[in-house]
Amino acid sequence: MGKLKVSLMLTVLIFVLAACGGTTETKETGEVEGAEAPKTVEITDAHGTIDVPVNPEKVVALDNRTFETLAAWDIELAAAPIGLLPAESPYAKDSDIADVGMHFEPNLEAIAGVDPDVVIVGQRFADYYEDIKKLVPNAAVIDLYIDIPEDTGTPGEILVKGLTDTTLTLGKIFDKNEEAAQLVADLDNSIDGVKSAYNGEDTIMSVIVSGGDIGFSAPISGRVYGPMYDIFGWTPALEVEKATGDHQGDEVSVEAIAESNPDWLFVLDRDAPLAGAEGAVPAADVIDNAPALQKTTAVKEKNIVYAPNDTYLNESIQTYAEMFNDIAQALKK
Repeated sequence: MGKLKVSLMLTVLIFVLAACGGTTETKETGEVEGAEAPKTVEITDAHGTIDVPVNPEKVVALDNRTFETLAAWDIELAAAPIGLLPAESPYAKDSDIADVGMHFEPNLEAIAGVDPDVVIVGQRFADYYEDIKKLVPNAAVIDLYIDIPEDTGTPGEILVKGLTDTTLTLGKIFDKNEEAAQLVADLDNSIDGVKSAYNGEDTIMSVIVSGGDIGFSAPISGRVYGPMYDIFGWTPALEVEKATGDHQGDEVSVEAIAESNPDWLFVLDRDAPLAGAEGAVPAADVIDNAPALQKTTAVKEKNIVYAPNDTYLNESIQTYAEMFNDIAQALKK
């Protein structure tokens, strides 16, 4: 056999071997060897464990506790409830995001229309979890709802754990573990700040202002502020029977609030993030124009702290950290 012929045969053999070194299908499994499978991570949600793709391409977010975190990490959304987004959110004016509508009249078909990889359910949309799973059976649908029963004895503990778990879960999904850990550390530091600043004796009154009316956010069960009495050991200025977590607060007369003479007044302006809400009056104006409150220690000494304006729509881990830092700063004075 001539040298030229041997050389040609060796060349052909090299090409064949090179081709065999690529991706091949195994006889046993039919899987492609050498091909990198999509990376997933196992997370735990309100229903158990589920495998979720890491850095999914098409994301639907319905949980108002997650919008600010996702925006901070530059995560693009395929669909979201536009009406639940604070005006300051970069998602609010993004015309590429399909509108799922409001939770009381949702357009769930909009979710199916974007063919999502991941759907983040929670809070106001939690009741639609099963419906969404049926609509998008090929997507990873996760429920990050933080359930705080009104009769629980430790709402603060549940809230803090929920915010922490939600943030760390998002960190795993979007490969932002360090950023998630920092947000949790910021929350922990803000909690420590309030605990250090509160003297353990001053009485606290928390209220929700909506449509020009003042509602009572009860210790333990009240909307937004309720769990904080558990977290910080606040002494309530007033306690009532059969208190609820109503989004407008419980009906308690302004006179009753005034008679309790709180040392501090913590206020949630429910209407602040609701553009053009009918009958909306700035919470500060309502407090200033309530004659009965003017003789209270809280008002006379200007011991009034307002929650961040977007709190009613944006109960993110960042919002709570900001709120706690504001309270700590006020209590230090």
